[in-house]
Amino acid sequence: MTFQPILPNTGYSGWIFLDRTMETQQETFSKGQAIVRDTDYFAQNIGAISTAEELVDDPRLLRVALGAYGLDDDVNSQFFIRKILEEGTTSDDALANRLSDSRYADFSAAFGLDGQTPPTTQTSGFAENIIARYEVRQFQQAVGEQDNDLRLAMSVQDGVSDILANNTTSDGQWYSILGNAPMRSVFQTALGLPESSSSIDLERQLEIFQTRAESMFGTDELADFAEPELQEKLIRMFLIRSEAANIASFSGSSTALTLLQSTSSFY
Repeated sequence: MTFQPILPNTGYSGWIFLDRTMETQQETFSKGQAIVRDTDYFAQNIGAISTAEELVDDPRLLRVALGAYGLDDDVNSQFFIRKILEEGTTSDDALANRLSDSRYADFSAAFGLDGQTPPTTQTSGFAENIIARYEVRQFQQAVGEQDNDLRLAMSVQDGVSDILANNTTSDGQWYSILGNAPMRSVFQTALGLPESSSSIDLERQLEIFQTRAESMFGTDELADFAEPELQEKLIRMFLIRSEAANIASFSGSSTALTLLQSTSSFY
């Protein structure tokens, strides 16, 4: 029987419980038969993979590989994923670099199957790193089946770390936030920006996000969000604003406004 995450509450109170019990729940979830079968197979076979074609031709390996980067829905898009891997990320014209979702570039860079250098699939510790990512993201998905906001909150720590690791400039890091669907959702909601903000000029979006972050969090440097205290503030504001928006959409009452106004006490 698959372990179902225990989530007694929603919103920020739900996050407090989940954060406190996450290590235990994650460990129990990762011991489930389906997860163990997938990860054992990956550990035993990924070292033999040296080309993108070999990876996409093995559905079990591909499921773990994509799942580690939150790209599970692309498991049947073998031609697309092969192209992502074979073109790599060194060229600005590479498909992964042209996509708005930065997770594809992270995925392609991690596997190193563009033929330019020895594939990272055969390096020491590679399988363990991908498996660890896969287990975390599968647990996040299980949480998301009950509460998608909590799933998004869980993605913040690794999401920020990945973006900082793959971008050296402040603007580049923010552009990656704009192009990473889960991270954009968290920041956009926490900063009080409407979904329609995604339709305006990209450079203007960057300016708006940076200005709002400086106003609300005291910094426009994404690197500062690697600090646990600031991450917690980001998650708290995201969950409070999201909960308020949900209440407003159902009731139209003043409760949502009260929740939003109360957030000023956190800063």
